Amino acid sequence: MTAPEPQKAPVLRVRDLVKEYGEGDAKVRALRGVNLDVERGDYVAIMGASGSGKSTLMNILGCLDVPTSGTYLIDGADVGRLNEHQLAILRNRRVGFVFQSFNLIPRMSALANVELPLVYGGIGQAERRERAMAALEQVGLTDRVHHEPNQLSGGQQQRVAVARALVTAPALLLADEPTGNLDTASTGDVLQILDRLSEAGRTIVLITHEDDVAAHAKRVIRLVDGEIVKDLRQAPVDGVPPRMALT
Repeated sequence: MTAPEPQKAPVLRVRDLVKEYGEGDAKVRALRGVNLDVERGDYVAIMGASGSGKSTLMNILGCLDVPTSGTYLIDGADVGRLNEHQLAILRNRRVGFVFQSFNLIPRMSALANVELPLVYGGIGQAERRERAMAALEQVGLTDRVHHEPNQLSGGQQQRVAVARALVTAPALLLADEPTGNLDTASTGDVLQILDRLSEAGRTIVLITHEDDVAAHAKRVIRLVDGEIVKDLRQAPVDGVPPRMALT
């Protein structure tokens, strides 16, 4: 009889995560013992009002900040045990970021912006170009590769940002209010792309305060005062995103 296959570690595992700012009477607890697993292929929306702790949690998940206490594993690696150099490598290779404000480099083409994480990762020019073109094709922008950000609409800029986040083939795609600066049509375009990526097996965690955006996720987590108060499963981890199931 063959032995069962070992269970793969979740992409994210958070245990007793606490984040405090300030000292003494001015101390603020932004996170109060958060526990969370995100399985490979899940599509999770984290919701909460301003001050709920969702941005703090996003920064810790993206290895941009460190918790006061608790443990955080990404793809099985204990982030708390890594030095700055190892953290930088982890951020570059395992995590893809999409920000509300796009964070594109103004004087660089869409193609050059998407290549940037590969430049930092030491990837050669020919492979960089090939991978960046493939990522831009995934977001439907092969006709805009030589345009600079100021020649693109907001929706197109965010699609470039999604391509840049995908180009390293990260274990996790983190999107912080990815539609916050977009009009209705562009919001629909970006959410369609995220849905397709989820359908293809990409692990996505997005921060949003909009119910319409959260409706696309397979799982919705709501934070209040640094604690998870609701964790709702809207579709199976290995299923299609709920909005795609309706079409």
